[in-house]
Amino acid sequence: MKIAIPVVNNKLSMHFGHCQSFVIMDIDQETKKLISQTELQSPPHQPGLLPQWLADHKVNLIIAAGMGQRAQSLFQNNNIQVIVGAENKTPAEILEDYLNSKLVVSENFCDH
Repeated sequence: MKIAIPVVNNKLSMHFGHCQSFVIMDIDQETKKLISQTELQSPPHQPGLLPQWLADHKVNLIIAAGMGQRAQSLFQNNNIQVIVGAENKTPAEILEDYLNSKLVVSENFCDH
């Protein structure tokens, strides 16, 4: 399983489409262990580009603070699950919370 987390200055980006980069973590689902991690610079912001770009990187899940409804639909069309409302933490902290079923999510920080 590959998880993508949008980041700005090594913390979760509060607006998905304007992040500096994506931390993509490959997880062994059986052992819940990190296999590998890469950070990729985000491509230039264009509506509809990121769903295909992340699908090309074999991402299965995105954990974000905020994301518009249209973007969420586009990710679902690319078989990528979306979790929104995550806290502003480092990717390592978010991953640890997710793997231990302790990920706290609140409202979607993006309302458009």
